[in-house]
Amino acid sequence: MKLSILSLLIVAKGAIFSGTAYAQSTNQKLEQSFNTFLSDPQTKYAVSSLCVLDARTGKLIYGKNEQIGLATASTLKTITSATAFSILGKDFHYQTTLGYSGSIVNGVLKGDLMISGGGDPTLASWRYERSKEQLILEQWVAAVKAAGITRVEGRVIGDDSAWETQGTPDGWTWQDIGNYYGAGSSALSWRENQFDIKLRAGSKVAVVKTVPAMPYLQLVNELQSGAAGSGDNAYVFLPPLGKTAYLRGSWGLGISKTGISAALPDPAFDAAFRLRDTLLKAGISCSGAPSTSRQLVAEDLPLPVIQQKISTITSPALSEIVYWLNKKSVNLYAEHLLRTIAWKAGKSATTENGIREELNYWSAKGIDKKAMNIVDGSGLSPANRVTTSAMASILFQIQQEDWFADFYQSLPENNGMKLKSGTINDVSSFAGYYKAGNGNTYVIVINVNNYSGSRINPKLFRVLDALK
Repeated sequence: MKLSILSLLIVAKGAIFSGTAYAQSTNQKLEQSFNTFLSDPQTKYAVSSLCVLDARTGKLIYGKNEQIGLATASTLKTITSATAFSILGKDFHYQTTLGYSGSIVNGVLKGDLMISGGGDPTLASWRYERSKEQLILEQWVAAVKAAGITRVEGRVIGDDSAWETQGTPDGWTWQDIGNYYGAGSSALSWRENQFDIKLRAGSKVAVVKTVPAMPYLQLVNELQSGAAGSGDNAYVFLPPLGKTAYLRGSWGLGISKTGISAALPDPAFDAAFRLRDTLLKAGISCSGAPSTSRQLVAEDLPLPVIQQKISTITSPALSEIVYWLNKKSVNLYAEHLLRTIAWKAGKSATTENGIREELNYWSAKGIDKKAMNIVDGSGLSPANRVTTSAMASILFQIQQEDWFADFYQSLPENNGMKLKSGTINDVSSFAGYYKAGNGNTYVIVINVNNYSGSRINPKLFRVLDALK
């Protein structure tokens, strides 16, 4: 009996030693691979950070510069989406209302049709079957007909007054604003606040058309023809509420792409414009030009009040929105969620208020606010500064939440791991999880700022391969 107990003790000590040796081995391999990365010529003038946690215990497996705040790029979306899940809930839905002011007399609406936005970033998006633009427009036209309206003696108004007027966060660069990924958020967003510009390469770059047609915008084409293989270096310079878009940069010869996507300068106006146009095609005339609540306020005109609702559009659930937010890194969704967090807390729907609620939430969970200098929801701003330690701590904590499976599913596959990527100028980062074949699971955040050259990601992946 004594021998059996002794044997068990020896086996137990051996298991503990083996586990410790494995942990040390993993630590050593990460240190070696990360030091190799730090000695690479591409990182000579860079700041690099790595934080790897044991996903079961939260224990630090390896950390280097993990307490230094760095520009996050799109890995910030992991914090934004986790906060939205925590505060709004995975079954949260947005709603958009169509109604009218005035009265209907013999089929004539003597008043205005109003699209009242409720912050839905998916309205008219192509990503969801029930939210596609044509389906939404058909539903609205059917609702107008069902209300007995055959003619409108008034306007179609896009009402975006539920949120503050500033759609683009402070800190976004002029080169980004005007392009689809720099589209600002709005209480009445429409078609993900973007449109396409079709281009044709040649000795001169030609603008073929816009999709959809944008008759209320003027495009000034200053694009240069790029050398074969130079690809897409074209940018759209179009400020919010602007009516003139400048196309600048170059478009390479032989490029396979058909064009670029630009940001809608006024999503609420475009929604009103499309509904009015669709009503006209259905034989329902509107005497007034399309307008928005923002335009009416700017012109010191009264904003009509909906007296009768005739249609309500409900968005997909938050879990579906977060899926595309992280899977395709949709900046617009992240900015909407941040503003929604503030709105649902009873505050003005500003980026700043959303950030304040976000920081307060994680501070209550033990994360130091000073480790998260956040200025937007998407990570597009180069002014964001978050430590890899803080981000990893959040990723560790959320594993116990009932919505974690939806969050995990939203993360893309990178290097055989579930990692959200992030890329802005001279910044590359990854954040997420890795389930190793031996049963160990890790929380991973790796980030490099101010690297030189291109194709840095394969070298980042070689660092993480130490966990395999």
